[in-house]
Parts: sequence; C-alpha cells; structure tokens
Amino acid sequence: MRARFSLVGAALLAGCTVGPNYVAPEMPVPPAFVGPQASVGATVDPARWWSAFGDPQLDGLVERALKGNPDIAIAASRVRQARLQEIVARSQGLPSVNASASPSHIEFSKNAGLASIARAFSGGTGAGGTGSTGGIALPGSGITTYSVGFDASWELDLFGGVRRSTEGARARTEAAVWSKRDAAVTLAAEVAQAYFALRLDQAQLATIEGEIANQRRALTIAGNIAKVGLVPPIDVTRQRASITSTEARAEPVRADVDVRMHALAILLGEPPATLMTELAAPSVAPLGVPTIPAGLPSELLRRRPDIRAAERDLAASTADIGVAVADMYPKFSLTGMSQLISTALGNLFSGDSLQLTASGAAQFPLLDWGRRKSTVKSREEDREQAYLRYRSTVLQALRDVEDPLAQIAAERRRNAALQRAVVDAQSSAKAAESQYRTGFVAQNTLLDAETDVLTAREQLVSSDAQLRQLTVALFKALGGGWEQAE
Repeated sequence: MRARFSLVGAALLAGCTVGPNYVAPEMPVPPAFVGPQASVGATVDPARWWSAFGDPQLDGLVERALKGNPDIAIAASRVRQARLQEIVARSQGLPSVNASASPSHIEFSKNAGLASIARAFSGGTGAGGTGSTGGIALPGSGITTYSVGFDASWELDLFGGVRRSTEGARARTEAAVWSKRDAAVTLAAEVAQAYFALRLDQAQLATIEGEIANQRRALTIAGNIAKVGLVPPIDVTRQRASITSTEARAEPVRADVDVRMHALAILLGEPPATLMTELAAPSVAPLGVPTIPAGLPSELLRRRPDIRAAERDLAASTADIGVAVADMYPKFSLTGMSQLISTALGNLFSGDSLQLTASGAAQFPLLDWGRRKSTVKSREEDREQAYLRYRSTVLQALRDVEDPLAQIAAERRRNAALQRAVVDAQSSAKAAESQYRTGFVAQNTLLDAETDVLTAREQLVSSDAQLRQLTVALFKALGGGWEQAE
C-alpha cells in the first residue's frame, strides 16, 4: 500500500503519462518482387495512372467519379467527423466555464415553524406591538432573490488519460484520412475496370458483326454456286442457319453493353442511363497497355493507403491502453464559483453582492471487482488485433502486387500466341473459301473455318481486355491515384 501511494505521489509531482508509448512496427518485406517487372525506364505518374492508357474518355470518367461518387463523400464526412472527435478529446483536459442567471422566490407557509419565532419577537399584538419582526419574514410573506455568476471546473490530467485520449483521436483522424485515400484508389480502379469491360463487350460485338458480314458474303457465294449446280441447295440453307446462330450470339453482348454503362454511371454518382449516349460509340483511342515497374516492396508501406490506415489504427489502439490505465489512478478536480446574489435588482451588481466559492476534490479507486484491470487487458487485446490486421494488410498488399505481375507476364505470352492464331485462322478461311468455290471441299469445311476465325478473334479481344484489367489491378495494388482525391 505504501509503495502504491509513493507511486501516486511521484506521478502527481511529475504529471506523468501512463500507458505504453507507441512505436511503429517494422514489417519485414522481401527486397524485391518475384514476378517479372517492366524496365526501369518505364515512367508512369502514380497520381494519374489511368492517363497511361491514353484514353481521354477514361480520364474524364475517373475524374468525374472522384468528385461525384457517394462513397468518396461518405469517406470525406468520416474525416470531418474524426476531426470533431479530436476536438472533443482535447477539450476534456481543459477547464469548463458556465454562466448562470436565475431569479428565485420563496413563499413561506403560514404553518411553518418560523411563525412562532416571529410572534415571539413581535410580542403579539399587545401595547406598542406593530407586528414588526425586525427583518424576519412574517408568516405568509415571501422572499425574492436574484443571482448571476460563473462557475468553472477542471479535472487535472495528472496521469495523462486525456493526453492519451487526444493521441488516439488524432491517430483515428489520420486513419480516416488514409481510408478516404484508399476509397479513391479503389474507386479509380473500379471505374477503369468497368470501362475496359464495356470496351471489351463493344469490341466483341464489333467482331461478331464483322463475322456476320463475312458470312453474308459467303451466303451470296453459296447462292451463286448453287444456281449453276456446283453445290446442292442445302448449302444455302446451312449458311443462312450459321448467320442466324451468329446473330443470336450477339444479343447477350448487346445487353451486357447496357449493363456496363449503368454500372459506370453509378460509380460516377449519376443515374444509370446517363452515359448511354456518351459511350455508345466505341473508343477512337487505341486501347494500349502500359508497362510499369512495380518498384520495391518497401515502397508499399509508404504508399498503400490501406496499410497506412491500418498502422494508424494500431497507434490509436495503443493510446487507448493509456486511457484505461489512467482510469486506475486517482482523479483530482478543482471547482470555483463566482456569483452576485441580492434580494433586489437595484444593488445586484454592487460589490456587497459578490459571493465566491472554491473547492477541490479527489477520488481514489478502491474496489471495482476487477473492472479497471479487465478494461486494460481488453484494450491490450484490441491492440494485438490491430497489429495482426496491420500485418495481414501488408501481406495481402505484397500478394496484390505479385499476382498481377505473374498474370500479366503469362497473359502477354498468351496474347502473342492468339495474334498468331488469328492470322492462321484467317488464312485457313480464305483457302477454304477458294476451295469451296471450285468445289474441292464441302461446305462444312468452310463453316468450320469461319467459326475458327470468329473464335480466334474473340479470344484475342478478350486477351487484350484481360491485359488492361490486370494492369489496372497492378496500379491499384501499388496504391496509386489517391492524390487526386485530396
């Protein structure tokens, strides 16, 4: 017990801050990413990575989304709310001052004990008695008083509970800022992904419509050959059926185009049909795929907003322990009151009406059945969970970069193979058409060749879009784009 009071005394003199001091964790990361990377000479502005695709329409859509998306507005509101909470936490360590003004009136009861005292002083109504009580209120009379004044109270932050609370609130404000930036990173990537998905559907639709035009030309050829008797009339019917099948193949793609436009409009914070006219025509800009260096893994710890937000949450959880520890120590408060009190308004503001009151109080925790200690232990578990979330976020960030690096390299090789496949399929289709005209091959051979061309073209278009999608995923994994939401 003596040791505890000695500790309290030392803390009172020093004005200490109890609880652990926060130290940012050091997460070990590999020296370099395993996946293939672009050349060091590749330069892309991470703040506006979407501009590396060279599509002005994409640039405009991302900019509009960062300004109009409701999720960004919600994140900004949370930042403002966190800053207000920081003010609340900081104000707890400052004196509070209140002003008061009040009139009061007391109407005495006729049967109150004061009546007998008044009669004793007045001597009743005998000779010379006037009923006066020498200033004592007569039964049935009343007293009115007026008062104005100020009162101030201050709980001394001797053990740093308020300082720790302010420290935690400040860390939560910073976490909210980084969460807002993370929302901007996610939104920019979602807009780009949706935009490229739309352009993929439009490219696939153009491919199908181009193949329908080729099949119609083949139908004309079959009809002419059938007229001279080189092929049976059934060939015309088969060619017409092939055209019908291809036309049916285009309808789901057309519907998907509309769905993609609706999704993009919602990301921009606008009604679904807003972009129907604006994006109806395919992009005139060449849909290239930029190459970017992934950089060093250690850069992720500084750039990824979700990592920075998780680290700030860990700092806030550490400060919360100090708040709980401070609650285990005595609390000291000072109270002062200055009032002007009078029974008449005329002399209320005179010096004789001044009344001063001052008091101090101390509250010592003695028995709480383990509540305070359990609260400290609970805050320590919160900090442990915050650390594990931070560690998980860092590990996931490393994977977010490694995955698209490996996928992009594989997809580039696949894309090159598909380009060769398209050339070969087109050559085979031309040869089959020439042979069919001269009657050397059956119509099935020509139809199969046409189908191969359509399939190869669709796969190449899909691969081009996949490369763009994976590149967007890499940009997002690297944490680019949040500067635009500042």
